[in-house]
Amino acid sequence: MGLIMETTGHHTLKDLFSQLGLASEDAQIHEFLVTHFLYRHEKLSAASFWSDGQREFIESAILDDSDWCVAVDELDSLLRH
Repeated sequence: MGLIMETTGHHTLKDLFSQLGLASEDAQIHEFLVTHFLYRHEKLSAASFWSDGQREFIESAILDDSDWCVAVDELDSLLRH
C-alpha cells in the first residue's frame, strides 16, 4: 500500500497520522505516543516501528522541506520522552 502525499497548506499531527495510515483520533495518537519512543540520537525516519512506505514519506517530508515538516517535527519531538 503506497502513501499518497498531499500538498496543500499546513498539516496537523492528526493529518500526519492519517497520511501515515495510522489511527488519528486523539486517544489513538496518545496511545501511539506512550507506546513508541526515539532514542536520543535516533532519527525519526530510522525508527523500527515504521513501514517502508511510512519511512520514505517521513524522509521525503524532511529532505524536501515539504509542508509536512512542521507536523513531522512535532511528532519527532513528542516521541522523545
